[in-house]
Amino acid sequence: MPGGCEVAAAGPRFPRGRRRWWWWCAARSVAGEGRGLQSPSTCGPPHSLTVASRLGRRGGNSLFSYHLLAPASANNRLDQVVTNPKEIAGIYKELSKFPSLSKACIGPEVVSQYGGKHCNIYTEWSQRDLERAERVKFCRQYIMFYDDNSIVYTGPSGNCTELQGELLSSESPSGHLKAVLRDHTNKKGEEKQFLEIWNKNSKEKSINLTALDKHGKVYEDDHFGCLVWSHSETHILYVAEKKRPKAESFFQTKPELSVNEEEDDNIKPEKQEKPVKGDEFVYWEDWGEALVKKTTPVLCVLDIESNNISVLEGIPEHISPGQAFWAPNDTGIVFVGWDHESQRLGLAYCTNRKSGLYYVDLTGGNCVQLSSQINAVWSPRLSPDKCRIIYLQGEVGGPHQQCSTVCMYDWYTKVTSTVVNIVTQSNDDKFTGIYCSALAQKCWAMDSQRILIDTAQRSRKDLLVINITTGSVTSLTSGSDVGSWTLLAIHQDLMVVTCSSPNCPPSLKVGFLPAAGEEQEITWVALDEAEPLPGIEWKILTFTPPCEQQNPKFSAMDFEGILLLPGAKSKCDLSPLVVWPHGGPHSVFTAEWMLYPATLCRLGFAVLLVNYRGSIGFGQDSIYSLPGNIGNQDVKDVQFSAEYVLNTELVDASKAFIIGGSHGGFLAGHLVGQYPKFYKACVTRNPVINIASMLGTTDIPDWCIVEAGFEYTAGQLPTPALLTAMLSKSPITYASQVKSPVLIILGEKDKRVNPTQGLEFYRALKTRGVPARLLWYPDNNHSVSKVDAEADGFMNIALWPDNNGYMKDTLDYFLKGSRIETVEEQRDLEDKVHKPLKQTFSSETGHWKLHKYRSR
Repeated sequence: MPGGCEVAAAGPRFPRGRRRWWWWCAARSVAGEGRGLQSPSTCGPPHSLTVASRLGRRGGNSLFSYHLLAPASANNRLDQVVTNPKEIAGIYKELSKFPSLSKACIGPEVVSQYGGKHCNIYTEWSQRDLERAERVKFCRQYIMFYDDNSIVYTGPSGNCTELQGELLSSESPSGHLKAVLRDHTNKKGEEKQFLEIWNKNSKEKSINLTALDKHGKVYEDDHFGCLVWSHSETHILYVAEKKRPKAESFFQTKPELSVNEEEDDNIKPEKQEKPVKGDEFVYWEDWGEALVKKTTPVLCVLDIESNNISVLEGIPEHISPGQAFWAPNDTGIVFVGWDHESQRLGLAYCTNRKSGLYYVDLTGGNCVQLSSQINAVWSPRLSPDKCRIIYLQGEVGGPHQQCSTVCMYDWYTKVTSTVVNIVTQSNDDKFTGIYCSALAQKCWAMDSQRILIDTAQRSRKDLLVINITTGSVTSLTSGSDVGSWTLLAIHQDLMVVTCSSPNCPPSLKVGFLPAAGEEQEITWVALDEAEPLPGIEWKILTFTPPCEQQNPKFSAMDFEGILLLPGAKSKCDLSPLVVWPHGGPHSVFTAEWMLYPATLCRLGFAVLLVNYRGSIGFGQDSIYSLPGNIGNQDVKDVQFSAEYVLNTELVDASKAFIIGGSHGGFLAGHLVGQYPKFYKACVTRNPVINIASMLGTTDIPDWCIVEAGFEYTAGQLPTPALLTAMLSKSPITYASQVKSPVLIILGEKDKRVNPTQGLEFYRALKTRGVPARLLWYPDNNHSVSKVDAEADGFMNIALWPDNNGYMKDTLDYFLKGSRIETVEEQRDLEDKVHKPLKQTFSSETGHWKLHKYRSR
């Protein structure tokens, strides 16, 4: 029949309309590659489908015979999921072009002769360039006119400009000068770092830091790195790798220098150092994942006038300094120091490392600790009146990310006080605590009495105002339809923020902070606003575990999930479900723009992002409930949420897939092993597969011990009991039960979860005949986030369910015209079809029903 196909069926009699409807649902549920029925645009039996029924009995049993007689078209699909690689690549390319904001700087206020005020707002963005296979940084400026804290006009000032080789930049306090750290490769292929000073019209200075040879590479990361002007604008502070002694082989012979040998930039070191023989291959312990080759940071000060660089002394040798800034009156440097006396544990995504707030005097070289000696400290920020330092503080050891305390140090009274304490459970006012890895560089209100913090609050990210005197916390964004808000900068109470949602890319907005007590009356004005994507809907779901799954120590605790649904779906258009738990495990999905979930949703998948118990943003008790219970509590939470969504939402109960990275990959490995018939395909990125074997290869051995339920101490050796407990909680113990096809994505340079973890899983699956595919990405670390690897990984993920069609065997029954002759064959088919052939739609209730068709 043109535009459709004919289905011949023999089976139990139903009323004529229902029989046609049931077979149409059954046929639609069967997925194949490039052939089958095309879903109708409206709910109901399609006019292009002819259904013939006949009753057959054999041996007292009702036998089923299925025969797909004529595929309508090679291009028709049984569902609405995009499976054509070119179409998938096109959608990914389209959505990957949306840039994200990384920085904003508010220029000095300019007052016109008529009393009007305006300022420039400088922003930096990052965007994927698939053709160049790199992330491109560019800047864009805006002009804003305002009067009495009321915005009159905003608009872009000029076009975007790409930033070439710029690693760090910083505006001077007056806004008249700008310092830029730039990476440059010369014609010989040598990499060099330059520190440039720019005024409003031109470049004033360019200093070759590499040629001066006072230190190693300058740190540009978010953990140690900084580029800070002194209050007097005469010096610049930064962090660099400590200069190491030159090393050479015992058999090295000194080469004779040519008379005409060119000198690099006509700059020679002050004196020639004698190389140390035999130290060429000495191992230098670094700070782990994302901080490779960053071993011994030092504080450096550039005198702008003389071009002289000084490496500060007086800092204890067991301390690694970073996050530094100038003390009031430029008398010294305030910095965070991480203790590495016994070992350097991985620092990225770990706010629980022993550290303190320190001050080193520039005149006497004395170094004193300002904060507690038993805590972890990060993100110190000096108030506009230069009287107070606000910072975040947490416990040392235990879970890597926890609820933190907001502390304040008074510079003149030398008194430390607690502004906001740890929140164990959500209060009546819904404030769940502070969970952020870094404060904005400028987070103080102009009155020096309030600070602004963006932090996870359950599955949202809100912008909070904290009064340092009363400790009161007020949300500026809790009633917003937007899911996530991030503070970029605040200057003279003018805030620059970025906001996004799962279906809406980042927007740039500004607003004036109202007076204390009136914060909720804020008005936001868009500088650059993105529109929500059509075809994607999202909502936050709350799950309460059943009684038997409650934690006995931390009962009455719920968790959440963010559900993305393809829009404009009718009740007969059911989407496959992708279940996606986050990594960490003490991390969180917030309702913000994420490329992978949004693109999967545009392809036709529903995506469930699960914030299981143990996620941050839900109170400290939620975090503490998970260590010792991994592989059990978190697995059950994910499975419970998946089953709940399949039973209550417009998703296809037969097409559930699991995706996860790191600890999310750990959960994916558990789920396909513990529930082998539930998930039709699995994708894991750098998964934790065997905690016992991970212990000796990771930069965070404490994670293995703490999450297994034990206390970590430096230098402890594994015991049989410890290794047994780790193994018992690992997915590898369920590898023999895995039936679903598994795609494994590995970053070759992952120091957090060594690639051998994924290889161990791959070999276990292959030797047992389970379909498995492994992708190995060179030059990628734990996040596998380089543009080419990220794009290739997504294409493989999107095609994985279709390439391993969970319904292929069933489709073959139809295409070959096979006839089921026995009850065993019938049950075998029903097992392969799983739920689609047992799923019918009730026009009375408006819901799908699951039935068990028993043989007669």
